[in-house]
Amino acid sequence: MQTPTVEYQTDPSQYKHWSVRFDGEIATLQLNINEDGGIRPGYKLKHNSYDLGVDIELHDALQRIRFEHPEIKSVVVTSLRDRIFCSGANIFMLGLSTHAWKVNFCKFTNETRNGFEDSSRHDGLKFLAAVNGACAGGGYELALACDQILLVDDRSSAVSLPEVPLLGVLPGTGGLTRVTDKRHVRHDHADLFCTSVEGVRGQRAVDWRLVDAIAKPAQFAEQTQNRAQILAAQSKRPGLAGSGQGVKLNPLKKQISADGIAYEYVQVQIDRAKRTATLTVSAPKSDLPTTPEAMQAQGDAWYPLQMARELDDAILSLRTNELDIGTWLLRTTGEAALARQSDQLMVQHQSNWLVNETLGLLRRTLARFDVSSRSLFALIDEGSCFIGTLAELAFAADRAYMLDLPDTPERAPRIELTELNLGRFPMVNRQNRLQRRFYEETAPMAQVASAVGQSLDASKAMSLGLVTSTPDDIDWDDEIRLAIEERAAMSPDGLTGLEANLRFASQETMETRIFGRLSAWQNWIFNRPNAVGEKGALKVFGKGEKAAFDLNRA
Repeated sequence: MQTPTVEYQTDPSQYKHWSVRFDGEIATLQLNINEDGGIRPGYKLKHNSYDLGVDIELHDALQRIRFEHPEIKSVVVTSLRDRIFCSGANIFMLGLSTHAWKVNFCKFTNETRNGFEDSSRHDGLKFLAAVNGACAGGGYELALACDQILLVDDRSSAVSLPEVPLLGVLPGTGGLTRVTDKRHVRHDHADLFCTSVEGVRGQRAVDWRLVDAIAKPAQFAEQTQNRAQILAAQSKRPGLAGSGQGVKLNPLKKQISADGIAYEYVQVQIDRAKRTATLTVSAPKSDLPTTPEAMQAQGDAWYPLQMARELDDAILSLRTNELDIGTWLLRTTGEAALARQSDQLMVQHQSNWLVNETLGLLRRTLARFDVSSRSLFALIDEGSCFIGTLAELAFAADRAYMLDLPDTPERAPRIELTELNLGRFPMVNRQNRLQRRFYEETAPMAQVASAVGQSLDASKAMSLGLVTSTPDDIDWDDEIRLAIEERAAMSPDGLTGLEANLRFASQETMETRIFGRLSAWQNWIFNRPNAVGEKGALKVFGKGEKAAFDLNRA
């Protein structure tokens, strides 16, 4: 692997754009973008506009609030700039970027904002957008991800999604979808709002449900504090009374080589000729602490937390930096007893804040597989450890191949379900992967539930519908080789659309619509000359030229 062009690891000492203030049970995330601090050269981040580097910092700040500050119950997101909250994604950055960069940027941005809602829904961390100035495009999308939006009523500050009239593109798809699915803005109001450059301010923004409340400048700080405290009262996080010490997130230890990344529990090996990446996730390597106090004492070296962080970083690195690697082969390794122990302890102590937050990180990390435009094949062969949480890799895969060794059962790989597979890791459509697999049909779901705790060989796993194919040791190499070669010969565009459709088969949510529209609508629009042609709106923005549109409606 070449030296990554994007590094997702950071920490507060390296932040250029965000600062965080802690006050009791309330944290305040403050945006003050360094115009010269773009992640790549060639543009300035004017008007508090953001790029991927700004969102990487935001993602890191959220992780630290979750793990290092369990006393925090609500987060205020605001700006340190006078009369400007955020003008959204930097247009000049988008105009200079490749198609793949734009789409990956939009995907990570939406995943980060989905993380607000995921933490609010599952873990009780609440969010308030204190919009203290102009709030446009992706800036409003950031506000939309929060539980509540408070807008300053200063006769000039407005919320807007001006991408269609200004740039010929969509508001990141998350903006459009949250306006309808989350805010329930009336259809005709939404049409007016999303085709207006000026946006909506004051009482009309409240009446149209674009914000929850407005406040005059003199009362804005007080109302922000009051609303943050009300949200904190709704939180189930420990707070100051019951949290104890947080867990510091230290930099991940990893070695990057020409064709791989090595962490302690995650290994990535790239075969450039075959265009595959093999991700091997290891079970624990020794007995785990059995009490929450001992887990907390291990800090970020506690196995489930460290493994989740490593896997998350590996997925992001591959997705951004290895665009030609179209198939990911998912493997596991290690001792079944230790993998089983890890799951049992998380089930036993799931009400503990650290265990709960770690389950949340695992949930969000696994969800990255579901929305990644890569083919996913699970390979379950000798030495595998697809137990519980690690078995989710097989259920996330587009196909799962399991080696059948009927003549030497002592060598045969096994799959084992734990309680965590039955609901603790829902996808973004709110189904767990087994419910997705069996369309929530009663009989197969009852069968897999009754198999929890059983060590399943290839024959039993196949009969339960948990795997796709079970070649024996004579056919294994040829069947896997052919499957990989056939996949590599197909159109990546066709596969991206196919996989996105099949992975979210029967149940839609706001989040699946966001990612589905990103894969289809925004992918198409980002390729159209109306947006990115020589005279496309995205290309001529800020140059004093008028966009020239192809007027055919397709």
